[in-house]
Amino acid sequence: MCDNCGCNVTDANRHLLEGDGHHTIEVLENLLHENDIQAEHNRAHFEDHGVFAVNIMSGPGSGKTSLLEATIQALPPGLRIAVIEGDLETENDAERIRRHGVPAIQITTGMACHLDAHMVHEALHELDLTGIDILFIENVGNLVCPASFDIGQHRNVLLLSVTEGDDKPAKYPIMFRAGDQVLITKTDLLPYIEEFSTARARASIHAIRGDMPIIELSSKNGDGMWQWVDWLVKSVADQKIAA
Repeated sequence: MCDNCGCNVTDANRHLLEGDGHHTIEVLENLLHENDIQAEHNRAHFEDHGVFAVNIMSGPGSGKTSLLEATIQALPPGLRIAVIEGDLETENDAERIRRHGVPAIQITTGMACHLDAHMVHEALHELDLTGIDILFIENVGNLVCPASFDIGQHRNVLLLSVTEGDDKPAKYPIMFRAGDQVLITKTDLLPYIEEFSTARARASIHAIRGDMPIIELSSKNGDGMWQWVDWLVKSVADQKIAA
């Protein structure tokens, strides 16, 4: 969608625009190319500081911020984290994270329905990466555009809430192809939402990516959180070895 509609033109990359209205396609291709260059720069910056960067993507209301709050409580002592929050407006989510004593930088995108590498780069100026092991980047709630933009992350984590419907993967396959780990969230609500089947959701996801790892969890009652935390701890260790 962003390749055609122009929503990838943001305040952070608008200065890269060249040409006129007759060269829209070339301009958008240049923006994506410049984004990829900036993303590689971000990733190198993370690796130089031993930071594991996680891009968290989902539709609106899937529980991304609640997951982060529960993760802060569940991570083992000594594992240092920070959060970059992406929303069209407000600092509400960043304020929720800061209440837990965790550094959080809010990016307000205005009209843009995703984060891009330039926005993330600007936010990094406000973080001391030397004191961070995991950087969570909570992308804008959207099941289309964020999948098209590399922001320098090491892994894409995709949330699917039981309140959204188990057919979401089939409807939004591009997003699920881009994931490295899927979390089926709000499982505490399963007894009340008979229309959602975790078996159907898993089958739909695996029809798109047969090797996709899936964790079912609830940020509210803690079910499945240990699997998510284990994945994070192992990923941090693997990233430090790779670096």
